Amino acid sequence: MNLPELHQGLKQQRYIADERTLQALRYSMLLNKPILIEGPAGAGKTELAKALSRFLGRKLIRLQCYEGIDEAKALYEWNYQKQLLYIHAQNADRKSWSAAGRNIYTEEFLLTRPLLQAIRQTNPAVLLIDEIDKSDEEFESFLLEVLSDWQVSIPEIGTVGATSIPSVLLTSNSTRNLGNALRRRCLYLYLDYPDMERELDILRLYFPSLNETLGRRITAFVRKIRVEKLKKHPSISEVIDWAAALNCMEAETLTAGLVQETLNILIKHNEDWQKITAKIQDKDWFGGISDL
Repeated sequence: MNLPELHQGLKQQRYIADERTLQALRYSMLLNKPILIEGPAGAGKTELAKALSRFLGRKLIRLQCYEGIDEAKALYEWNYQKQLLYIHAQNADRKSWSAAGRNIYTEEFLLTRPLLQAIRQTNPAVLLIDEIDKSDEEFESFLLEVLSDWQVSIPEIGTVGATSIPSVLLTSNSTRNLGNALRRRCLYLYLDYPDMERELDILRLYFPSLNETLGRRITAFVRKIRVEKLKKHPSISEVIDWAAALNCMEAETLTAGLVQETLNILIKHNEDWQKITAKIQDKDWFGGISDL
């Protein structure tokens, strides 16, 4: 698959990727290698996996990481209730423990979780391992077997190899440093917020009738916000929501009053809201936007 085809395919799924992102996806598919995607929250990392799965027509399997996640939530666990019912039924038939115990660790009692589901798909899936930095180092080490050998070890059954190799995207907001062993097994992509022109292209994609001047002023204002030291910068999805609201209001330009009225769509912390509200009242800070 060449880059123009990949770019157009993602664009049809409402995702505009830059050349670096397209190259990383292409090499990942050529080499069957995972991609580790780092970058700020809201820059489009998760949405990239969703758009890729829709474009390729592949099932998206998502593993949301969090502190304390373990094999039982990521790989598999045994259906203990069903096992107990089975043993109880076997005991009622006066079968020995050894006879009953041999049969409780089989596929019938296995509950598959995202990692095992992904490698057992008949057709390759897209596996999204989201916010890997929220997991601990032990879980990160556990992933290495899956990502390097495309197999998992289940003590009661043995080694389970992949039926198909998924396209794997791991995302990280860099809340902790990831180990070199994981990085060696992945291609790398840093996904930042889009520049003004690409964000404007995203808005045009979602709102073909959006006033051009308004679109440019939206992206210029958001860019000014993102260089400020805030608790949370506006994500791409929040900018889309803001543009949708302004579009519904039939706004043709941005005024300080209109921005302040709709600022809660972009800003989600009171300290940030107060800081940006003060900036809006500063004509030198806000004034340049109205000249675009």
